[in-house]
Amino acid sequence: MPATNTILLALTSHDRLGDTGRTTGFYVSEAAHPWQVFAEAGYRVDLVSPRGGRPPMDGVDLSDPVQRAFLDDAHVAARLGATLRPEQVDPAGYDAILYVGGHGTMWDFPGDAALARVARDIYEAGGVVAAVCHGPAGLLGITLSDGRHLVDGKAVTAFTNDEESAVELTGVVPFPLQTALEERGARHSGAANFAPHVVVDGRLITGQNPASAVGVAEAVVKALATAHAF
Repeated sequence: MPATNTILLALTSHDRLGDTGRTTGFYVSEAAHPWQVFAEAGYRVDLVSPRGGRPPMDGVDLSDPVQRAFLDDAHVAARLGATLRPEQVDPAGYDAILYVGGHGTMWDFPGDAALARVARDIYEAGGVVAAVCHGPAGLLGITLSDGRHLVDGKAVTAFTNDEESAVELTGVVPFPLQTALEERGARHSGAANFAPHVVVDGRLITGQNPASAVGVAEAVVKALATAHAF
């Protein structure tokens, strides 16, 4: 696979947390901390969201210097103001895609066929598909060219049913993410609630929760180094 030195971050466009009256969006730390890892490894980052334009944000913590640096970065700011729609993305331009979490992903990632095609094409070209926390909702819709679900038979992790219960949103999200992955044939594993947990199965890399975001990004960089060595 020829290296492009560019990684695509997929961000939710959904901003309503069910019927709670609360807002949601992409979880900023789950984009910012991987961005830092990728930048330090020499990768550029582009942004895509189901509806394009400026995506909603959740969990912003400006006391976190990494989040502040992410939001203040001129390259990031320009792309956050005008994220690409999946139909505008050429998958050949990316070494990897990372589905960033945030509860909004549970509503708009699974049914986005165009975004799923982008990920499939990156994967089938030898690239890496990664997801963290609720980001693995985006994996549910990825079908490979042979008709198999990407996650079928693969070891994965995601925000667990226990964690969803702990944050009291089991009855708010449209489905239990862990269960949905298992129903697609995935072999899901989980660590203790909110503890870092990263699972690598070849070029599919997943993280359980926000604490896993750095580990996911580091695993992506390692996997790409291996892929580019051949």
